[in-house]
Amino acid sequence: MIDTTSFDREAAGAAKQARPLFFISDLHLSEAIPNTVAAFEHFIEVTAGEADSVFILGDLFEFWIGDDILDAPDTDARANFARRMTRLMHTLSERGIGLYVMHGNRDFLLGKRFMKEAGAMPLPDPFMITAFGKRILLAHGDGLCTADRAYQAFRKVARNKLAQRLFLALPLDTRLGIGQRMRSKSEGARVTGISSKYDVTRKAVSELFVNSRTHTLIHGHTHRPAMHREVEGVRWVLPDWELDVDPPRGGYLRLDEGGLHALPL
Repeated sequence: MIDTTSFDREAAGAAKQARPLFFISDLHLSEAIPNTVAAFEHFIEVTAGEADSVFILGDLFEFWIGDDILDAPDTDARANFARRMTRLMHTLSERGIGLYVMHGNRDFLLGKRFMKEAGAMPLPDPFMITAFGKRILLAHGDGLCTADRAYQAFRKVARNKLAQRLFLALPLDTRLGIGQRMRSKSEGARVTGISSKYDVTRKAVSELFVNSRTHTLIHGHTHRPAMHREVEGVRWVLPDWELDVDPPRGGYLRLDEGGLHALPL
């Protein structure tokens, strides 16, 4: 049985305000992609202004090597970028807009300090919400890619609290080097294309639908945005954001009284 955490937004009265919920994922933010960063700034400052809440379903950052990056000297461009993005997200709570952040496969080390300084609430994976008369299951999506056994073994270790503490005990520069190597590998994968091996499996999706007893699933991770009609329900795959390539891509899902809508940036 897959554990889920349920949060009834209608019982809390939030959905009665009739303000929409926005869902995004896989921005892979870093100082190396200025156009994508600018799009995120516009999204937070302008687009999200009408939302009740924004849900970020993983891989907000290209990598996150620990909350202590926020303490690094001003001479460190990566630290300045991390602080800039954190302050940007905090403006949502200042405007009364909820921010919920789920860990992805790149930023699973986002910790309590980041959440506090970004004005965000952490989401377990998977996570159930109820809004506008719908029960919707949210996930990053990497846990559904069960054909990639090597990654699933890594994921199990990476989400282990002891393993995380051991990694965070390494010097900051060492962790940054590891993060940079992850970025280089990722850029290589984007050039060669994404294998079907790294997509979700039918079995994993079916089990998640059945065990969660819902008929709507939203996830990211695969970089294959689409709306799939599965046997058990509807599966929405969020788009990744990449506005520093040609053609640019990106988008978000909006949930309102009319249902779910896929929208461009």
